[in-house]
Amino acid sequence: MRAQLKKTVVLVGMMGAGKTAVGKALAGLLEVPFRDSDAAIEEAANRTIPEIFERDGEPFFRSKESQVIERLLDAPPCVLSTGGGAFMSERNRRVISAKGISVWLDADMSLLWSRVRQKDSRPLLRTADPRGTLQALYDARVPVYALADVTARAKPRYAIDDMAREVLAALLTRPDVLEKAR
Repeated sequence: MRAQLKKTVVLVGMMGAGKTAVGKALAGLLEVPFRDSDAAIEEAANRTIPEIFERDGEPFFRSKESQVIERLLDAPPCVLSTGGGAFMSERNRRVISAKGISVWLDADMSLLWSRVRQKDSRPLLRTADPRGTLQALYDARVPVYALADVTARAKPRYAIDDMAREVLAALLTRPDVLEKAR
């Protein structure tokens, strides 16, 4: 598809919503770079996110996350995937709104749990009750994710490409973000 991306598309949502996978597919459709704030943090720190959480704690991680997101938003427009907690920060929401557009990948709790329950790479779920922890995060975060500029509702039957096309359709309603090439 030939379209001119005017702002960075910032994917937000819960862990397991598909921000990275959908982001890569969307970037391919738009023919723009894909960036992942978690990968950029790991590269800058030369550590994995679970290692950063364990060694330095969540507040340190969140501070570095904000710095990385701001730096990535200063680059030419792209599709940017963020960590599940990134949008909880008012600072991040403000900079995303000023320099890009937020898109909430809205997946329900059962779909999220089916995607994350077998993964050990989620430091926030390393608890005695990971499903209960995910539910508590979901309950706390959904009202904030609802502040996103655009919402794309995930459906269990959607493949990654289906979800990317869903986001693209929503973006095409926003001429301030995406302009069809003539």
